Amino acid sequence: MSIVEGVFTLEKLGCHGTRVACSQRQMDNTLLKLIWEVVKKNNCFLVRQFGRGTASLQFSKEPNNLYNLHSYKHSGLANKKTVTIQSGGKDQSVLLATTKTKKQNKLSALLHKSLMKKEFPRMAKAVTDNYYMPDLTKAAFARLSAVHRSLKVAKSSVKKRNRQALKVRGRK
Repeated sequence: MSIVEGVFTLEKLGCHGTRVACSQRQMDNTLLKLIWEVVKKNNCFLVRQFGRGTASLQFSKEPNNLYNLHSYKHSGLANKKTVTIQSGGKDQSVLLATTKTKKQNKLSALLHKSLMKKEFPRMAKAVTDNYYMPDLTKAAFARLSAVHRSLKVAKSSVKKRNRQALKVRGRK
C-alpha cells in the first residue's frame, strides 16, 4: 500500500489503479492509532507496579499526560491535542501548555505556554474555560489544584507564647 497526497492506492491487494479517497483527518487518526499500537506495550515512559496476585497497574511519565495513566485517551505521545499543567518555577506560578496542531513537525514551536501568576480562582477559570480538550477539563482542574496545593508554603508549627506576665512566686 502506498500513500500519494492523501489518497491510498490499493496495489498490493490486487486492485491495480483503484483509488480510495481519504481525508486528512482520517489519515491523522490512523497514524495516531498506529503510534499508540507501537508504543503501548513498551516505551521509556511506562511504569508498571504489581499489586496483589497477578493484578498490575500501569502508569506513565509522559510530559503531556494529566492523569499519569497509561491509556490511549490520556497519552501525550499518541494524541494530537494535549494539555500540560506544571509548576512554573520558584515563585507561586503555574504553567499551562497546550500543543499546536499545525506545528506538529517543529518541536521548538510545538507548545503554546502561558504562565499564570494570579490567585487560584482566576487560574481555575482559565483552565475550565479552555475548550481545547473538553473531555479532560475535570482532569486539568484536578491537576491544577494539586499543583497549586504543592506550591503553598507550609506554616511554621511554633507555639505562641502566652502574652500575660508571668507570676513569680516566693518573692516579696
